Amino acid sequence: MDSADWDERYRGSELVWKAEPNRFVAQELAGPEPSGRAVDIAAGEGRNAVWLAERGWEVDAVDFSAVALEKAARLAAERGVEARLHTVRADLMDWAPPAATYDLALIAYLQLPWPRMAEVLTRAATSVRTGGTLLLVGHDAANLDHGHGGPQDPGVLYTAEQVAALWRPHADILRAETVTRPVTGPDGDSHTALDALVHAVRT
Repeated sequence: MDSADWDERYRGSELVWKAEPNRFVAQELAGPEPSGRAVDIAAGEGRNAVWLAERGWEVDAVDFSAVALEKAARLAAERGVEARLHTVRADLMDWAPPAATYDLALIAYLQLPWPRMAEVLTRAATSVRTGGTLLLVGHDAANLDHGHGGPQDPGVLYTAEQVAALWRPHADILRAETVTRPVTGPDGDSHTALDALVHAVRT
């Protein structure tokens, strides 16, 4: 899907995703009150970026959908953190932040063909200062056969180990594993999705 497709998907007045942060983002980034600069890569409607801003981060929310970023800005205003959220409209293939800019880089459910995904992951790693945090959550490759929902194209799925291997030259890997997430299907039944989670500290 290109930016026009995502604009159309986000165009409704309601949020496509919930306003609350992803459960794994909230879990992994809980702890002492943070300070510094964060980037939410492929931020969408901003649920994670706004949550980070509420916790005290100065956040760049990067996405190629202008409609999604408008909704992120509105959500930030509703939550009273519009001064700490900065929207950046950019195609991630062209987005190249300066090295050592951020204290946190977050990537949540960005699903690209692996060569393109690897480029984004490498740029994310180099954009973080020494001692900063790298966090990825995404649809795991195992979800296709053993989980529920998510993309059905195996070419845009990956494993935690694939991501960790790419980040190891830049960071210490604290956690790299497949995690489970409960989801409710269209039929109202409960199912389990499989996600890849990688949490690292920049060296």
